[in-house]
This record gives sequence, structure tokens and C-alpha cells, in this order.
Amino acid sequence: MSARGQDAGAGSTRDHQLPVASGRDTAAAVGRAALALPRLVVSSTVAAVVGSIATIATPVLLGRIVDVVLAAVDRRTDVWAALTPLLVAVAAAVVVGAVLTSLALREAERLGASIAADLRERVVDRSLRMAPQTLERAGVGDVSTRVTEDVEVFTRSVPTISAVINSLITVGVSVVAFAALDWRLALAFFTVVPVYVLSLRSYLPRAAVLYAEERSRASTRSRVLLESVHGSRTVHAYGMGELQTDRVQGASEAGLAAALRARRAFAGFAWTMNAAEAVGLSALVACGFLLVRADLVTVGDVTAAALLFHRLFGPLGLLLTSFDDVQRAAAALARIVGVARMDPPTSRVRPPRLSTATVRLTGIRHAYDDGHEVLHGIDLVVPAGTSLAVVGESGAGKTTLAAIAAGVFPPSAGTVELVDGDDPGTVLDLADLDQVDLRSLVGLVSQESHVFAGTLRADLQLAKPDATDDELEAALDGTGAATWARALPDGLDTVVGAGGYPLTPAQEQHLALTRLYLRDPPVVVLDEATAEASSAGARDLERVAEELLAGRTAVVVAHRLTQARACDRILVMADGRPVELGHHDELVAAEGMYARLWRTWTASGRDATA
Repeated sequence: MSARGQDAGAGSTRDHQLPVASGRDTAAAVGRAALALPRLVVSSTVAAVVGSIATIATPVLLGRIVDVVLAAVDRRTDVWAALTPLLVAVAAAVVVGAVLTSLALREAERLGASIAADLRERVVDRSLRMAPQTLERAGVGDVSTRVTEDVEVFTRSVPTISAVINSLITVGVSVVAFAALDWRLALAFFTVVPVYVLSLRSYLPRAAVLYAEERSRASTRSRVLLESVHGSRTVHAYGMGELQTDRVQGASEAGLAAALRARRAFAGFAWTMNAAEAVGLSALVACGFLLVRADLVTVGDVTAAALLFHRLFGPLGLLLTSFDDVQRAAAALARIVGVARMDPPTSRVRPPRLSTATVRLTGIRHAYDDGHEVLHGIDLVVPAGTSLAVVGESGAGKTTLAAIAAGVFPPSAGTVELVDGDDPGTVLDLADLDQVDLRSLVGLVSQESHVFAGTLRADLQLAKPDATDDELEAALDGTGAATWARALPDGLDTVVGAGGYPLTPAQEQHLALTRLYLRDPPVVVLDEATAEASSAGARDLERVAEELLAGRTAVVVAHRLTQARACDRILVMADGRPVELGHHDELVAAEGMYARLWRTWTASGRDATA
């Protein structure tokens, strides 16, 4: 994409972020992921319920001990005979409660981590298979934030979420225990509910918005940072350093402000917890006093109720204080599920295997999101088995035309079709094909080829996963890359890419051309595929490309006019329009734009005799 196109596309991504799932869809996605792990669901649930029962049994048993002691004092009888089984039961309840609660938390964390891993895999899969135009409009920052930061936020929150679930179970069991002691004590306990409800009703709606905004601002910050890194050449070329620094600072300040607003809202909510506990305990003690005086309950019942309520301070406090983390995790999870639920594009037709194809572009227009049209009604046919070079000054629309011809993104108007060279009646519209089918028919190599971290073998097999070593060696021989590939320390087993054996820019492009050789598509688009190499390296790559294109239909955005001269025809573009089309000798003789470009090229001494 041209710098103009990149700037235009990047400037509007905040208006085209990827979808965010609703609360219902998020819960459904988590539920489906959990049901796929039934053993962990059962083990964590059973351990949590039994552990909660054992934990709640302790204050109830202590209440019984109080009644036994009071009865023994009144009757002046031996208290130890009655106390011993109760003390043993308390000890057993403490041990069982501690062990099962720990087990429940561990199993719940394993379940949460497994769900997080499943969602991470799905969101990465959807991101890699995302329609190019969707990625183009959303921006790489939004995608990378969901795959990295949002997944990490949810993963870090798994222990908290596990504790929250365990606390909910404990509170539920405690309510049953209160009702078993006396329904009036249970009513006294529920005096905390209005305080919590009013506070939550005030806090939760604001929190959901605030944390969603925080995650969105984080996505914008990541996008701006990535643009600054990946677009550093453009930044330097146009003297945009100060402007881009201001954009990064502005995005960071907006993210910090959103985070602070969320924290202030939580701080205002947190102080109500102590007030609710004071209200609940006071109501419980006062109610208990009146009931004991009326001889409706025992002192042990009131003691058990008070201890039970005190035991709930921890779970209830966790439930309320964790809203901060849960809201943040929910906001991140909704963004993750939003991508995970996206249906990957599928081909609307099942394309046949074409041995050769004509590329036909009709009425091609394209405008980026700022509305600026960069291609204006282009009609073009590249006959099967022929090559077309596209040349022109910077900003002429060459890269955009090549990207559309390769199906990287669809044009704003018009169609790109492949016509079977053997059966002209078979016509495929690129818009009907998904990326897998499309790449089996149209291969693309740009000037920014990436070497993935891993062995050379694995990097080559990206083009053909089932390729044998013999096939890989044949491909290296076929493109001439075997000369340097066999000189690597471990041959095909040499680790290349980030942290591995460093390859030169020419070798990286040579590797990309070898992957294309393995893929063996009938149509090839080369977008300045030799621009990053040195002059000598570029000449070698041009020879490789020329051999690779033989018998294939090719569109070549030529950075070097010697490469354009080797093509069957040359298309000269200016301001998004074709201005000349013909063979090298014809265009030079016509004394038009191409002739001027050629004279400038040869006068500079750059490969004039190549």
C-alpha cells in the first residue's frame, strides 16, 4: 500500500474497530467452552460446594458448643462428654473446608485457564483468517490488542474469577444455614442487601462503560504505537516525528485518564462495604438479643449466626472488591469473544484448479476511508501466461492496483476476475473466494516479506505444509536459493527469523520467492519484490523472478525498470489512471512518460546495461 493509502486507512481505524460481543453472547461463549471440559466443571463445582458446607459448619458447630457449655453450667454436669464429639467435628470441618476450598480454587483456576487458552486459540485463528478488508479497516493495533493485552487481562483475572465463583457458592450455602438457624435471623442478615443493591445499582452501569472505554483506549494506544514503529520510514521521510510523538502522547494520556476514571468510580463504591457490614452485624445482634429474651432462639443460635455473618465478611468483601477486576476482565472478554465469534470468510464457489488464467479487471475504482479516490475506473486484461509490469511515480496507485489484483482487499467498485486459460467459459470473481482458495490461484510477494521464527524447513512449509524434504530441496534448486541455503549451519534445520540465523534482505526475498515456487499458483503478483535488495542482489532476484514467472500470468510492480523491460507489456500509471500501455520498445519510441522515466533511469547509471 502506498504511504498515502496507509495514512488514509490508519486515520480512520478508530471508527471501524472489530466487534465487541454483548454480555449474553460472552456468557454463552464461556459456557460452551466450559461444557467442553466437563471433568473440570464437575470437580471444581463439587469441591466448592462441599468445601463451603464444611466451612459454614464450623460457626454452626461453635454455636452448639456455646449451648452445651451453658447447659452444663446450669445443670452443673460434666461438659467434656458432650463437647468432645463437637470439638472433633469442628476440627474435621476446618480441615475438610480448607482442603476442599483449596482444591476448588485450583480446579476453578485450571478451568478458567483452559477456557482462556481455548478463546486465545480461537481469536488467533479468526485473526489470521480475517478478511483482509476487515483487518485493513480495523487496523493491526485493534487486532494485536485483543490477541495480547485483552487475553492477558482475562488470564490474569482467572484466579480472581475463580475466587468469586467460590465465594458465591459460600454465600449461597450460608443463606441456607441462616434459614436453618431461624428465619428471623436470616431476615436480619438480609438487612445488608439494600445497602449493597443501592451501591451496585449506582456503580455497575458506570463501571461497565468505564472499563469498556479503558480497553478501547488501550486498543487505540497500541494502534498508534504500532503505526509509529511500522511507519517509521514514512515518519522520517515527511518529518512527522513531532506530530507522531504528539499522537502517541495524546493516546497515552487518553488511556491513563480512562483508567483513572474507572479507579475513582471503584474507590467511591468500596467505602460502602464497611457500612453494610456494620449495618448487618448490628441488625443481627439486636434481633438475636430480642429473640433470646423472648426465648425463641438460644444464645448458641445467635452466636452461630454472628460467627456465620463474620465468616461471610471475606466472601462478601471479595465479591464486592472484585467487581473492579471482574468488570475489567468482562470488558476484555467481550472484545475477545467479539473476534472469536466472527465467521471466517468462506468461498461462495468451489474453484477448479487452473493451470493458467487470464486476469481481467473491470471498472476498478478504489477510495480509502477518508474518501480520497486513488484509482479511477481502470479496465485491464492480462492474458494467460503473459506478464504485465506496472510503473509510475510514487503515489500513482501502483501498489493499490497490485493489491486489488492479488485480492488483498476488494476495490470500492469494479470486479477482478480470473478466466480459465483452457476454458474461457469458466470465470471466477475474486470476491467469491476465501483466502485459502484465493492463494491457491493468486500468489503475492511484496517488498516486505517476513521470515517467521523457526527452522528454514518450517518457513518453507508455510506455502505447502505437506512438502517433503525432497520437494523443499527441489524448490530451493528451482529458484537458485540452494546456493546459500545449503551453506547455512544446519541446512533445512537452521533456525531463522527472530532470534535465529540472520538472513540478508536479498535472502529473505529469495525465501519468499521460493515459497511462491512451492505454492505454484497460475497467477503471480510481485509488488516491488526486489526493492529492498542491493543492486547486485536485485539483479539476481530479478533473474529468479523472471524464471518463476515463465508460463504464469504475472502483474509486476517494478521498482527497477530493467525488470519492467523484461515483461511482455508495461502499464504506465499516473494519478490513479493508466496513461500508457505497450512493450518496452514501443513505449520508448512513443516519447511519452515511460520514455522519460527510462531516460532518467539509464542516465543515472542504474543497471543501464542489465
